[in-house]
Amino acid sequence: MLKFMNSKDLKAYNTFGFDVKADLFIEIKSVSEFQELMSTSEWKNNRHLILGGGSNVLLTNDFHGLVVVNRIEGIEVVEETDKIVTVKCGGGESWHQFVLHTLKQKWGGLENLSLIPGTVGAAPMQNIGAYGVEIKDSFHSLEAINLNTGKLEVFFAEHCQFAYRESVFKHKLKGQYLIATVSFQLDKPKFHQLKLDYGVIEDVMAEKNIENPSIQDVSDAIIKIRQSKLPDPAEIGNSGSFFKNPIIDAAQFKKLQNEFPEIPSYDLGNGQVKLAAAWLIEKAGWKGYQENGVGVHQKQALVLVNYGEGEGKEVLNLAKKIQDSIQSKFGVELSPEVNFI
Repeated sequence: MLKFMNSKDLKAYNTFGFDVKADLFIEIKSVSEFQELMSTSEWKNNRHLILGGGSNVLLTNDFHGLVVVNRIEGIEVVEETDKIVTVKCGGGESWHQFVLHTLKQKWGGLENLSLIPGTVGAAPMQNIGAYGVEIKDSFHSLEAINLNTGKLEVFFAEHCQFAYRESVFKHKLKGQYLIATVSFQLDKPKFHQLKLDYGVIEDVMAEKNIENPSIQDVSDAIIKIRQSKLPDPAEIGNSGSFFKNPIIDAAQFKKLQNEFPEIPSYDLGNGQVKLAAAWLIEKAGWKGYQENGVGVHQKQALVLVNYGEGEGKEVLNLAKKIQDSIQSKFGVELSPEVNFI
């Protein structure tokens, strides 16, 4: 039997920790349970918001409608060879716990994505990535429930239109599916090529005198790096990186480089250059800034935080000020990673 809750406090369901409420609230634990939900008046007569770990949303007001939390769990091997394993994971599983599971099994491919907050179901929506690796690199397929028909559909990589922090679920199909399961194709130990070409990873390995790192060593290094840079949402409300690293054309970059010779960059090799949003924000003087109970983190300018007494709309206002500042100083547009609700 479905269990609805009225006037539910969502503070524990968003990593910013904003104290907003949902008129109606329910957690679902299976595809069949969600399909049953779709036949109810509570679903049919209300607008919907589907949450996973709440790590990529900015709740600016109470939600007048039905909030559905994806709690579909389970991990299973669906195919295995001498070289690879295809593993399916429920969309409601914790992403980091799933990564730890793959490490325990000695499956390579996700170690660089350790400690990223959120759920497995949310991961392909924005093609999460870190330290030279993105979801699309090991993605096999996903199963998603069509919110119009209730049918379970399968999406392979070519259907997902993965790009930098992008997928079809953020644009053309936004708000039309609940991602029930995600499958990954991971490498057996002898056949996995580690990705260590981000200097910080190699620096950590050198500090520990590790010459032949394992996937566990890489994961440990990533965790150490992330913990040194990013605040724990359990201690201070945040959603991790708030803005995407902007991508500009080579001509615009050349002009910026002439004015700011020290500007960090990454050549994408197709006439485009990726900039470091954190550097731009810090250079514009926002690092450590505070107002109205919210601010920019003191150690990482890419992270906007709730100091405990702030509201979502104040973060929204601060984000707009930062965007305007970066546009004015550098002529560069910053786009948020976070979804505004």
